[in-house]
Amino acid sequence: MAIIAISRELAALGDETAHELAKLLNYRFVDKSTLEDRIKSYGVVGRKFEKYDERKPSFLASFSPDRDDYLHYLRTAMLTEAEGGNCIVIGRGAGAIFKGLPGGLSVFLVAPEEVRCERVKCYFRCDERRARQLVEKSDHDRRGFYRYFFDMDWKASDNYHLTLNTGHLHPAVSAEIIKNVMDRIITQEAEAQCALRIKDMILAQQVIHHIIYEKEIPIHFLESSVSGDQVTLLGVANSQALVEAAVAAAKELSPGSTIHSEIQVVREYAVIR
Repeated sequence: MAIIAISRELAALGDETAHELAKLLNYRFVDKSTLEDRIKSYGVVGRKFEKYDERKPSFLASFSPDRDDYLHYLRTAMLTEAEGGNCIVIGRGAGAIFKGLPGGLSVFLVAPEEVRCERVKCYFRCDERRARQLVEKSDHDRRGFYRYFFDMDWKASDNYHLTLNTGHLHPAVSAEIIKNVMDRIITQEAEAQCALRIKDMILAQQVIHHIIYEKEIPIHFLESSVSGDQVTLLGVANSQALVEAAVAAAKELSPGSTIHSEIQVVREYAVIR
């Protein structure tokens, strides 16, 4: 199993390149609509998450519980799609969610601003001034999205295996370059490790869901990591009793695992909701 995460600037031919790569590799293409359909299948209304989609939330939206729900269901949907096998995921923080994954390849597509503006003028049939506004707003939103949700610099080259300037590259050529890089760095052993790691990540997400959404145990900033039969919980709780309830819930979901709690108890801790 291999996962290719593509991040892109507006008008850097991201979708076009991803489609060409999907055809070349015979991989599934996972985009915004795919993830939205997956999230809707969980019984969640997708519209309430629009204010977070590839943008930093507004001041008021940042205090909404929808913020945490958005990231939880985005991760869940993305991991579920990855569980289905080889795929290309575009945008929505895929590069951050799958960062460091064995069998994963993270790609960033860029283009000169003047090229992007010309493409935007063509796409949206607008003038130069409006095109430049759209490019600048998109960059601002995506930079804020990565910083807010993943504490990452969206444009930092060290977050990616490969950065491609598509200013003068046809999407099919870009796809060939990505495939060549992939063939050289993703081994069969890495693909096998990828499948195992995805299973661990899915279990970790299921543990969070069980504790927060099913058992409704108020552990703030809950995170879970899984390595084999070891499950680790991190977060903040108001009491030791809540920590013990979270550990019991994790054990209930994964009875064969050893549960390690690193949840901190902070008396009278409160989160603005």
